[in-house]
Amino acid sequence: MLAAALVAAPVTVTAAAAAPTVTATQAQGIVPAAKPPIKTFKNCTALNKTYKGGVARAGVTHNTVSGKKKPFKVKPYFSTALYNANKKMDRDKDGIACEKG
Repeated sequence: MLAAALVAAPVTVTAAAAAPTVTATQAQGIVPAAKPPIKTFKNCTALNKTYKGGVARAGVTHNTVSGKKKPFKVKPYFSTALYNANKKMDRDKDGIACEKG
């Protein structure tokens, strides 16, 4: 009997606005970390205070000294974006700005 009463009642469907979706990251309150700004240093002394071995483009495998490949004495920090911002300090054009050794 109950089933017959439910079927006989008219059904009205209204379209409601879709609720905004919430991702798992937003639900947990986690915000993706922003990339730190790329800093341009005034000179090699200032750059070496932060990056002791200098800054190298990604993929650089050696230091070039007088045209010869030498191993790193102090390992540089690898970042193409940071290197490009401080490219003027790569005097020997080997892909490492302000290298030590």
